[in-house]
Amino acid sequence: MNTFTKMIPLMGTKISIYIEGENVEELVQEAENMLFRYEKVFSANSDYSQLAMLKQEAASHPLQVDRELYDLIKIGKEHSLQEDSFLNIAIGPLIKLWRIGFREAQVPKDTEIKEVLALLSPEHIQLDDEQHTVYLLKRGMEIDLGAIAKGYFADQVMGFFKKNGVISAMVDMGGNVLVHGDSPSGSNYWNVGIQNPFLPRGNAAALVSIREQSVVTSGIYERVLEKKGQQYHHIFSSKTGYPIENDVASLTIIADRSIDCDIYTTQLFGLDAVSIIHKVNQMKHIGAAVITTDGSLAYTDNLQGKIQPISG
Repeated sequence: MNTFTKMIPLMGTKISIYIEGENVEELVQEAENMLFRYEKVFSANSDYSQLAMLKQEAASHPLQVDRELYDLIKIGKEHSLQEDSFLNIAIGPLIKLWRIGFREAQVPKDTEIKEVLALLSPEHIQLDDEQHTVYLLKRGMEIDLGAIAKGYFADQVMGFFKKNGVISAMVDMGGNVLVHGDSPSGSNYWNVGIQNPFLPRGNAAALVSIREQSVVTSGIYERVLEKKGQQYHHIFSSKTGYPIENDVASLTIIADRSIDCDIYTTQLFGLDAVSIIHKVNQMKHIGAAVITTDGSLAYTDNLQGKIQPISG
C-alpha cells in the first residue's frame, strides 16, 4: 500500500488531499480532474460557468443544467425554505451588493439593500426534475451556492476514493475536512482543529476527534469589512440585508456528510449559542460546537469526550 498527498490551489482556496491505497497518484489525479470540472460548472466568480449562465439567462426562460448542479440547487432550495433557516441560496444579489472579501467591498445604502431584499426569495427558483431546468421567476435573481458547494465536492471526491478501495483518506476543501479510515498516525480517530476565531488562521481553540465524518466551521472572522470603526462580517440575514448579529463567533458542525456540515453551519448560524446547542442536541445525526463572542466554548452532548479545548 502507498500513500500520497497533494495540495491543489483551486476555487479560491488550497485543497489538501491525502490517501492510502493502490494506484494513489492516479486516483488523486482523477479527483483533481473532478474538482476542475466542478469549478467550470459551479464557479460563482466566472462569467462562463453554468451557474453564471443561470443569472444571465434563467430569468427569461428555463435553463437546463448538469445533473450535479441541478441536484445541489434542489438540496439548497429545500433547506432554504425550511422555517427559520438562515441558509438561502437566492442570496446572490445581497452578496454581490456588499462584496465582502473582495477589493471593492462596501457598506451599501439602506435603499440599495431594500431593493435587493425583494430578490432573495428561494420560492422563486422554479425547478423541473424531469428536464433538469432552473427558472428564476424574478429578473435580477442570482443563485449563490457558496455556502454548500465545497461540502458537496468533498463528498463526491471521498465517494470516488471509497469506490476505488482506498484504505484511508482525508479531503480538506479549505475548511471542509472529511476523513475515511485510520489517520496516518495509526489511530482510529483523526484530530481536527477548530479555528480560534480571535487568533490568526492556524491557531486552534479545540481539537475534535472524528472517524468517517466531516468537520466544518463557519465564523465571523473569515471575511471582514471595516468601515468607520465598525466591522461587518460575511454571514448575512436575508431578512435584514445586514450581517447577522448574535453571540456566535464560530459554529462547527460534525456530521457523516460534508454537505450536511455546510447546510447546518449556515442554517443555524442566526440563532444564539444556547438555541443552537439545544436544537442540535435533538438531532441524532450531527454534533455542534459553538465559540461565543466572549470566548466561551459550548458543544452538544454527543461530543462529550471527543472535544479537547486548547488553553491559551
